[in-house]
Amino acid sequence: MAPIQLSATLPSLPSDWTAEKDFKSVSGLSAASPRAIEPVGPHFLAHARRKRHQRTFSEDERIQAANTAKKTENEDEGEISEDEDPMMLQREAKDWKSQDHYAILGLSRYRWRATEDQIKKAHRKKVLRHHPDKRAASGQSENDNFFKCIQRATDILQDPVKRRQYDSVDEAAEVDPPSKKDVQKKAGNFYKLWAPVFEAEGRFSKQQPVPQLGNADSTKQEVETFYNFWYSMDSWRSFEYLDEDVPDDGESRDQKRHTERKNNNNRKKRKAEDNQRLRQLIDECLALDERPKKFRQEGNKEKNKKKLEKEAAEKAAKEEAAKKKADAEAAAKEKEAADKAAREEGKKAKEAAKNAAKKNKRTIRGAVKDANYFVDGEAPASQIDGALNDVDSLILKLEVEEIATLASAVNGKDKTTIKQVFQDERKRLVDAGKASDNDLKTLA
Repeated sequence: MAPIQLSATLPSLPSDWTAEKDFKSVSGLSAASPRAIEPVGPHFLAHARRKRHQRTFSEDERIQAANTAKKTENEDEGEISEDEDPMMLQREAKDWKSQDHYAILGLSRYRWRATEDQIKKAHRKKVLRHHPDKRAASGQSENDNFFKCIQRATDILQDPVKRRQYDSVDEAAEVDPPSKKDVQKKAGNFYKLWAPVFEAEGRFSKQQPVPQLGNADSTKQEVETFYNFWYSMDSWRSFEYLDEDVPDDGESRDQKRHTERKNNNNRKKRKAEDNQRLRQLIDECLALDERPKKFRQEGNKEKNKKKLEKEAAEKAAKEEAAKKKADAEAAAKEKEAADKAAREEGKKAKEAAKNAAKKNKRTIRGAVKDANYFVDGEAPASQIDGALNDVDSLILKLEVEEIATLASAVNGKDKTTIKQVFQDERKRLVDAGKASDNDLKTLA
């Protein structure tokens, strides 16, 4: 059956009706309840600081902001602190592709090893030192070219893609290989001279960590692993950073396509040249490495011992297999016994916990009676039922540990304390979102 809609208008008030004359209040407002409010935590510390130094809110905030800026400017002085080259300060912002972004931020000694946190701190320090507003306030030149260089360097180094492109062509991070004459002149320093070279090249490897060159005591397997890795290394190095800028003018489509093809060809060419350079570098290192020669000589001596070693190894393997089998059987029996004992112990613990939970619930329900069901005088049946139902609802919302804590808090306490404990517990549940304001009314 469709609902029936009726249109009706309320009667208008009499023409002589006034609020001052005809309005009558049903009841008055309740008296205000005074409550003490005290600042806590950092707000208390700020309050105490203002009282101690007789400061207003605005004065204290200004002083704290100045102290924070000063602290930021001076922090990590030993970690991120480089003398700024006067020539670098004169660089034009438009020449950003030819600039050393790590040096601009004072991270020359870290370069590709610099963490995101170090880059953020370095940027903050440079901005505090070279911001145009601060330079103008101190009477220095308002030239903001270097500040733009700082911003550009930060944009590149904080973007993972752009930073990888820049690291691919960062010549300052490269380590030139030692010459054959240097290695012969410093006999015994072959590994010290070549290790930094491979450490620098290793940053381009997609597979990390990269095998190390090692030393004279490295095993044959370690040496073979090292050279096999480097001869087949999968490098992520690319050369997009050196691309010629592609015109974004919609009227130059042909020029844009031509520039893109040119950039792609140049990348492929540089990639091929870099692969050839790396292979030549590994060949030079292998030719000067004495370890492969030593391993070949040792291999000839080992041929005569192979048969005896094989027989001894087979015998030892059989004995080891028999021992492992016996140990496994004994361990299995021991584990089975331990598991059985653990199950029995767990069963007992579970039963004990169950009994303890029942006892705690009885204690909580008994406390309601001790508190006279939260009323003064004789409690009516409705209050008793409501109080008991609310306490049962409260118990259902609590974990086992919380029930135990509540039982301990009300056990043996007087009526006033019990009532306060239940009120606090209800408030905690409401604040935690486990109960609404309309729940557990008798406990409020």
